[in-house]
Amino acid sequence: MIYFDKVSKIHRDGTPALEDVTLSISPKEFVSIVGHSGAGKTTLIKMLLAEDRPTEGTVFFESADVHAFPKSKLHHYRRKIGTVFQDFRLIPNKTAYENIAFAMEAAGRPEDEIRSDVPHILDLVDLGGKGHHFPNQLSGGEQQRIAIGRAIINQPDLIVADEPTGNLDPVNTYEIMDILKKINELGTTVLITTHNKGVVDSIGRRVITMDRGRIVRDDMQGQYVL
Repeated sequence: MIYFDKVSKIHRDGTPALEDVTLSISPKEFVSIVGHSGAGKTTLIKMLLAEDRPTEGTVFFESADVHAFPKSKLHHYRRKIGTVFQDFRLIPNKTAYENIAFAMEAAGRPEDEIRSDVPHILDLVDLGGKGHHFPNQLSGGEQQRIAIGRAIINQPDLIVADEPTGNLDPVNTYEIMDILKKINELGTTVLITTHNKGVVDSIGRRVITMDRGRIVRDDMQGQYVL
């Protein structure tokens, strides 16, 4: 369970990024957060990842205050969350296989598990035949699939995808969304931010609309409405 309890964030110049946001997300939900640029979507994500702190209010993940973790424990918390970004953030001198394996190595997983799990994940993201390709040998959609594979390899409870299709063409966009829906159907909570109306409408799941730091709509089977 994720719970934002009356969370506000005020910038140093006095501009509100979030205003009195109260929000709960249940396990295994697929939630889209939509809104114009500057609406507060990315700030909300940063609060959840403990990359930014609220001015007021509390963010809970599985009943723990995420901003109460000491720095020495933050990496344990963040391993429960797989992150996917608009710009992929792959390691350019590592192959698709190595980029995904690197996430397991960083978590201290043994080599036999890496050899077993990485091919399975490559198949799950439809890259079974391209594990030895480097990022610059792959299309944008394929690079984003690697990023998703890296995000899910350690079996997180939650996937957070911040504008995951922002740099992709329509065909790759819908392929990426199909993979995220498949991951959700396997039991992982998925939280995405997006500007793409077509993507949100095609999912047909919960849609939270933000405007000027506030939640203005929360529809359980919603569409992109601004």
